[in-house]
Amino acid sequence: MGGAQGIPLEKLHALADWPASDRFDALERAALAYAEAMTRTPADVSDELFATLRKNFSDAQLVELTTSIAWENFRARFNRAFLVESDGLAEGAACLIPRAQSA
Repeated sequence: MGGAQGIPLEKLHALADWPASDRFDALERAALAYAEAMTRTPADVSDELFATLRKNFSDAQLVELTTSIAWENFRARFNRAFLVESDGLAEGAACLIPRAQSA
């Protein structure tokens, strides 16, 4: 059964330990390494990693990837500062979509 955007649930579960997983291809590994590098304090993206990304992503794709990572980091830091805690949706490893009410 697929998860978000048709990604297999096994792959989503493997994200927690992606460096040790064989479920990710080289490009996915580069994107995940980029996310981790951007998340460090201070951010520490190597020239080698960025060059790998530039070979495989267009400028627009790289901007979108960078924006998505930065936005998630912003949300995490904002929530941490205001002590916003998880609402528990991740505990079941799925976010159920409510059924539409019939009129």
